[in-house]
Amino acid sequence: MSAKPTCLIVASASPQGVSAKSFHQSFSLCSSAFNLQTATPGGRPVDFVGVDETTSRWVQDFSATPYATPAKLESIDGARYQSLLIPDCPGALNDLAHSGSLHRILTHFISQQKPVCAVGHGVSALCCATEGQRWIFSGYSLTGPSVFELVRKPDFANLPLIVEDFVKDSGGSYTGNQEDAVHVVIDRHLITGQNIQSTSLAVNNLIMFCNAK
Repeated sequence: MSAKPTCLIVASASPQGVSAKSFHQSFSLCSSAFNLQTATPGGRPVDFVGVDETTSRWVQDFSATPYATPAKLESIDGARYQSLLIPDCPGALNDLAHSGSLHRILTHFISQQKPVCAVGHGVSALCCATEGQRWIFSGYSLTGPSVFELVRKPDFANLPLIVEDFVKDSGGSYTGNQEDAVHVVIDRHLITGQNIQSTSLAVNNLIMFCNAK
């Protein structure tokens, strides 16, 4: 029996945090398919947001596992991992979206055509990967939170980045479905989900992609 492939789960460490529901679904699906490593900027602990009755016990149990102490994103060698997953992270707009370390890792993944999966606000993390004026995902089709979904947020006017606009302005092709609808786009080795509701479908496609290799 061959060893399980390795998957790097990258999460935000900013106060706006990481969606408990999206991370829970991502981790639960991936834990049986991959050897996992979690990483955040500075190795700071994940701050879960949107914790409810369905996730509170899991978050409590997760905090007692080694995965609750992430590796420093700055020290991650992308060559050690076969896949990369960024769950829904509202905080990604404030740290991952301009992370030089994640840019370095994504550049490796693109060059090796290794699968990358990003969901909801986690898609904004892909925006860090610009070289000069060129975005390394230029020419890719992808999705992420739509303007119609974002405008419902009380801090909409202060968002540092709107994924839909960034993708269109940077040579990518953006598609979105109606608000809160499940919508996943697969282009080559890039898998993106529009919102939290798309987490399971996006992650299952990542697992299938890795199993087919």
